[in-house]
Amino acid sequence: MSAETTAATSRRPPLWRDVRVLAWAFQLGVAAVVVAVVWYLVRNYIDNTEARGLSRDFTSWLDQPAGFPIPDSDFRQSQPNRDAIIEGFFNTLRLSITGIVLATVLGTVIGVGRLSQNFIIRTSTRAYVEFVRNVPLLALVFLAFSAIVLNAFPAPNDSWELGPIAVFNVRGSSVFWFEGENWKALAVLLAALIVMFVVARWRRAVFDRTGTPARTALWAIPIGLAVAVVVWILLGLGVTAPTRDGTRVTGGIRMTPSYFAALIALVVYTSSHIAEIVRASIQAVPRGQSEAADALALSPFQRLWYVVLPQAMRIGVPPIGNQFLNLTKNSSLALVISFPELTKVTQLATASRAPSVPAYTLLLLIYLAISLALSLIVNIVNRRLAIVER
Repeated sequence: MSAETTAATSRRPPLWRDVRVLAWAFQLGVAAVVVAVVWYLVRNYIDNTEARGLSRDFTSWLDQPAGFPIPDSDFRQSQPNRDAIIEGFFNTLRLSITGIVLATVLGTVIGVGRLSQNFIIRTSTRAYVEFVRNVPLLALVFLAFSAIVLNAFPAPNDSWELGPIAVFNVRGSSVFWFEGENWKALAVLLAALIVMFVVARWRRAVFDRTGTPARTALWAIPIGLAVAVVVWILLGLGVTAPTRDGTRVTGGIRMTPSYFAALIALVVYTSSHIAEIVRASIQAVPRGQSEAADALALSPFQRLWYVVLPQAMRIGVPPIGNQFLNLTKNSSLALVISFPELTKVTQLATASRAPSVPAYTLLLLIYLAISLALSLIVNIVNRRLAIVER
């Protein structure tokens, strides 16, 4: 190869034909457009607030009196907006956490039912999933509130009573609950879970050492319940059951109609998506695992509980965690039926002359913090359950 040919091949292309230069120029151009749009919006916001004499302070409005009530709470109109936001934040957490637990249980049951050998169970669960997944969540919220809670539930005089467990009527629902401080109830729950975990580890160690059937559930659940009862008595907790006296219901913990309707809609909608994830995760478990369980003469329930589901849940943790995030964010739709969650409280605050941009910016930041915290928990669980490659 001649020197002229070598020089020609090693010569760099002109800038307008250099791929790296073009890539950098494109990225810088996009960044400049984004900065320009953001700057225009910020300047427009500043000019409009100055022209109308509105405050742009992101914190002072939190100390101003709210001027609106929050139903079914101890919040007073004279309290600051900060307390209203905190009340809405805890209402969002109550709705989201309860919805996550119920949707996970219901979705897992329906997902298992999707693979049932029973034609009725398999067909009914499939119809449930296909119907619920293909309708808007907002429509389910309105349906649960207007059609179920306000029209299908009985009047207070004819309340549905499930003994001392629950009372349902058009004014809301009251269910059996505990009496005492929340931290004491949490301590009881943690003590029971820790004891059940320790007992389960002990039974598995006995099985590994002697070959005696572990029967972890038969040992762990009764011992855990016994420990819970002892800690409950030691901490002085009590119980309160709902009772009806004419049109009034006393005792228990009360769920307002809007909370109950929002909870129903979120659980029904999210469980249909979790059910499909559970079904796909079960089908992703190698068939050889089920065949090995059959070879060990395990019953269908034992095969599902001890072999298939533990492996399926390892596969399904990331997408199920994504559904948890969706449920938490979708809880904001409860504002359309006037449940005072975070978004509804922010809407009421802006209607009472709180500055809109700071208020809704704070709302976005709170939802971002909740989502990041939930994602962190899901990622920790996912790493803990991840299959270790050899």
